[in-house]
Amino acid sequence: MKKEYTCIVCPRSCTLTVEEKDGICTVTGHSCKRGEEYGKNEYTNPKRMLTTTVKIKGSNLRVLPVVSSDAVPKEKLLDCLDYLYGLEIEAPVKLHDVVLENILNTGVSILAARDAERME
Repeated sequence: MKKEYTCIVCPRSCTLTVEEKDGICTVTGHSCKRGEEYGKNEYTNPKRMLTTTVKIKGSNLRVLPVVSSDAVPKEKLLDCLDYLYGLEIEAPVKLHDVVLENILNTGVSILAARDAERME
């Protein structure tokens, strides 16, 4: 099977062609080793960073921006977002505090992307 991707590792945006034969992935069109690795990973196990917001109580903010500590498997991305949309946390929160550990058994934590002070 053959698939094409646009590499996002560097500004060159190489057009990669990934072909699998007998369980071996071959990448062509890359200008660097990182592009080859990106192509193989995108073909075999695509992942994405997750950035969104969660509701927060007791703060002047209505929602808190959050980010994943690592990339989440692409097939679980929408389930993770659905879970986070239903989550409500309590202020105060500091930048990089763990808001949620191991979201949906992915091994990835969700971190606060800013401070949120407690309103008195």
